[in-house]
This record gives sequence, C-alpha cells and structure tokens, in this order.
Amino acid sequence: MEKQSTHILVVIDVQHDFVDGVLGTKEAVKMMPYLKQKIENFTGEIVFTQDTHDQDYLLSIEGKKLPIPHCLKGTYGWKLYHDIEPFSRGRKIFEKHTFGSEALIAYLKTLSKTSTIASITCVGICTDICVITNVMLIKTAFPNILITVDAQACAGVTPQSHQQALAAMKIVHIDII
Repeated sequence: MEKQSTHILVVIDVQHDFVDGVLGTKEAVKMMPYLKQKIENFTGEIVFTQDTHDQDYLLSIEGKKLPIPHCLKGTYGWKLYHDIEPFSRGRKIFEKHTFGSEALIAYLKTLSKTSTIASITCVGICTDICVITNVMLIKTAFPNILITVDAQACAGVTPQSHQQALAAMKIVHIDII
C-alpha cells in the first residue's frame, strides 16, 4: 500500500499576547491579513502550536529572563488570535510550555509512518524565538524533508531579530520565501 503524500502547515503561537497583547508588535498586526490568506489557501494539513504558561510563570527560568506574564492558560492573551482561531477548529493544537514543541515532533513522526510528508511550511510568532526553535526541531527530526519558512507570515520581537532568525535558518538549508 502506497503512502499518501501530504503537505503540512505549522502555525506557531499566533496568540493575542503576541499580536495585540502584552508582547504584541506592529509587525505581527501587519502580517495578519497575509497569514490569514495563506491559511485559507493552504492545501494540506494545518496544525497549530500555542504558547501556554501557568500562574507560576515568573518562577520559571523564562519568567526570570522575560518577566512579563503572557499566554497564561485560559486568559484572553493565551487564545489564538481572533482572525486565525476559526481555522484551528477541529485541527491539532499543541500546547507548549517552552519554545519548542516535542509533541509536535512526535505527531509529525507518527504521521510520517502513514503518509509521505512532502513538505513542511512554518509561519507564526516570534520568528526569533518559537518559530526558529520549532523549525530547528523539525529539521533535526526530518533532515530530508523540504522545510520552508514564509517570512511574510512571521513576525519577530524586532525587525532586526526577525531578519537574523531568517538568516540563521537559511544557513541550515531551510527555504525562506
């Protein structure tokens, strides 16, 4: 039996706190229409990650280095951005308590046993933190699958760090479009 071929779109941490909330940026707000259109027009499987912290966030190493409570589970800021949330219904959402999602990688590995993953495209926020971390995890797990990052559908902490993250990913053979 031949495996079915599929394309994957990974939408990383497109949550209110990173768009229009406590860690939001004008770049994140600006790229939302393009990201929405990309999701609407994508042919393949779409999965989401969701940065998820508990009330004790400030006690974590991340909380000590970034002492801004964000994406606290159940809050408005934790929810997927309102323009993107409808696309997540009925799809896999991987809550993650750190920058990268091991559950996402485990899911992709399981999927690869029954389907041929033709490509993985990553989009989301923050290019320079969670996007690059998840892309590197995916690249490590799947070195021979075409992995693409759509730069227009990503936003970083700053425009400079966004560009630096894209350059770093390009060096390890990630296609940047």
